[in-house]
Amino acid sequence: MRFVLAGLTVLVATAALAQSAPGPQVGAAARDFRLTDSSGRNHSLAQYRGKTVVLEWNNPGCPYVQKHYNSGNMQRSQAAARARGVVWLTVNSGAPGNQGHMNGAQANAFVAEQKARPTAYLLDARGVVGKAYAATTTPEMFVITPAGRVAYMGAIDDKPTSKVEDVPGARNYVLAALDELRAGKPVSVAKTRSYGCSVKYAA
Repeated sequence: MRFVLAGLTVLVATAALAQSAPGPQVGAAARDFRLTDSSGRNHSLAQYRGKTVVLEWNNPGCPYVQKHYNSGNMQRSQAAARARGVVWLTVNSGAPGNQGHMNGAQANAFVAEQKARPTAYLLDARGVVGKAYAATTTPEMFVITPAGRVAYMGAIDDKPTSKVEDVPGARNYVLAALDELRAGKPVSVAKTRSYGCSVKYAA
């Protein structure tokens, strides 16, 4: 009985830590996490140490997310990043019953329908990882260096609208950050204000 209670205490403490700890900071170590993807496989940030990682917060019902998927911008960004050896993890922190929440089968159907190209689509229904990263909008983006430090955080681009026609003239902050990291340069725009729909966490 004592072992069960101890385990529960650890779980509660871990959840409380994830919700109360400050969000990420540019240049600081990115918080490790473990999530299951839409096909039931486990992923952790630690397993990708030595590779550049992009985190993309996703809600298929959000018009701002739809802007980037309907235009093909997100898919092109995913494909371009992965062609450079980057790991792209799409994260859904929508709680059950809220807009955008999906189970594994639904997430797989979304990826297939949109011809999306993430390395994996991760399910964060309890919102633990989203809150640990202080993710507030969909989309919201993070670029993490091979050394495990936050190199960029914020919006995907500099056009904070839901209009598809604004995509062609926008500066893609994520791809720009990846280009600079690949060239061994510091990221010139390392933090921006994200825009989009609020992440639909559990109440």
